[in-house]
Amino acid sequence: MLLRLFFIVPIIMCLIWTWYLKKHNYTAKQGLKGFAYIFAFNGIIIGFFSLMIYITSE
Repeated sequence: MLLRLFFIVPIIMCLIWTWYLKKHNYTAKQGLKGFAYIFAFNGIIIGFFSLMIYITSE
């Protein structure tokens, strides 16, 4: 279940960011930095949870 969230959350965040860009008449190229922040944030979260799973597994 947790693995599924690792893929769903970034997709939802990117969809919301794309919606925001279109609503304010920006291009995807102009919003590229936002996509990078989304992927970096989610990468950190995935790394943290993967580390916690590894540490707490017996």
